[in-house]
This record gives sequence, structure tokens and C-alpha cells, in this order.
Amino acid sequence: MGLQLQQQQGSDNMAEVTLTLEEYEALRDMAMGIAAPIIDEVIVAPVKRKASAASKRYGKAFKKVAPKFKLKNGSWKKNGFKLAVRAAHKLAKTNRKL
Repeated sequence: MGLQLQQQQGSDNMAEVTLTLEEYEALRDMAMGIAAPIIDEVIVAPVKRKASAASKRYGKAFKKVAPKFKLKNGSWKKNGFKLAVRAAHKLAKTNRKL
């Protein structure tokens, strides 16, 4: 009996706390592990690379030689793409005007 009496008296000694609704929700979210992001991330657009002079020369050379390795309907001949790439690289290496 004496033990039960002490427990009942001990429960009356609890402090009374009053919270606003916003404070309660913030405390509950923090306890549950749901924390609002503190820092907003700034989305930075990636910097586009500048095409090199060699890349531009290869592109022009490929457009020039590609029709020689295609069929009338516009599709590639057998091994046509591979041969066009090789021919374009060879042409781009030279100092001739494209």
C-alpha cells in the first residue's frame, strides 16, 4: 500500500507545459526524424563545354564524306559508318580547306 501511495503522489509532481500548435508540430517532427531542410539548394546550370577546333573540323569533314558511304534511301552501306568515320578523321587531319 505504501508503495502505491508514493507513486500516486509522484505523478502529481509533473510540470505542466503549454505549447503552441506550431511548436508542438516542430517538436513532433524532430522526434520522428522528419526535419525540414534548413538550407535551400541552389540549382546551378552546368557549364557547356566549348567545342575544340579539331572537333569542328571533324564534324565538317564527316558531313562532307558521309553521302559517299550511304545508299540512295539514306541508310548506311555495309560498314559505311565505320569507313565514313575513318575517312573524316583522315580528311580532318590534313590542312586542306573543307
